[in-house]
Formats: sequence, structure tokens, C-alpha cells
Amino acid sequence: MSDQSNNASALAGQRYLSFSLGSEDYAIPLLSVKEVIAVPEITPIPFTPSHFLGIMNLRGQVISIIDLRSKLGIKPKENAETSVIICDLGTICLGAVVDSINSVLAPQASDISDKPEIQSSKNTDYITGIYRKDKQLIVFLDISRSLSFEDHKAINQSKTKTAA
Repeated sequence: MSDQSNNASALAGQRYLSFSLGSEDYAIPLLSVKEVIAVPEITPIPFTPSHFLGIMNLRGQVISIIDLRSKLGIKPKENAETSVIICDLGTICLGAVVDSINSVLAPQASDISDKPEIQSSKNTDYITGIYRKDKQLIVFLDISRSLSFEDHKAINQSKTKTAA
């Protein structure tokens, strides 16, 4: 078996939460999703990246919120049903603002392709695969891989502000 078919079968063994960012569709593993909520009141944290919106209180837990659209350089959709996906990324909980939630997917291995070779000066390791659903392409993301050093610094900064 090649690496590509191993990757496709590993991705196919999971279910995914599909969502929209601008006019494109993306998905993340359902096992990393704790819940989906409406956009809450967010407390901004100064001197953080522009896509880092701040922190929120979710039932006593402080969670950092990023705008996944601006993080990935995607123009927000007009009149979107904006939501926040609360993700469990192992060491941190992170809220990701998306334009809308679409559905839960259970792809077959034959419908999944490896990410294409992308010529970019930006890191694209956060793209784990491409799902072909009818005539639509859905990009599988690993949100933890999309976080830069500055993002981790901002998240840790927000944790220390709330602990103080």
C-alpha cells in the first residue's frame, strides 16, 4: 500500500464536521469538536495577531477564540450564520469562528485525495486531504497545525492573563 492510500484510508475511517469559510467548504475531525455555539461575548487581548479575537468564558473555562477566516486569508461571507466551533486540540481548547456549519461527513477512501502540491511561501501542512463530494471539493484541516508560534504565544498569554 502506498502512503497516499494509507492516508486516504486513515482519513476515511473518521467522521468530519463540515463548515464554510467564505465560499469554500472545509472539514475537521469530529472527534476534535467539543461543541458548536453561537458567537459569544469575546474579551479582546491586546498585542495579539489580528485573527486572534480574544477569550471567552464557557461554563467557567476560559477559551481562546480565533477567526479561522482571517487566519487563512479568506473573505467572510455576507449574511453568514457565524458560529464558533470549540475544538479540543489536546493541550488546549480553542474556539474557531466559521461562516456556517454544514453537516457531518463520513467519507469513503475512494473519495479522498492527498493534498495537492501547493507552491506557496506560507505553511500548508494544516491541509490533510481533499474530499470529493459530488462536484464539490471539501478541504480537510488540522487546526492545530495551522497555529503559528505567534498564535501559541497569544493563547498562552491569554491563559496567564486569566490566571492572574
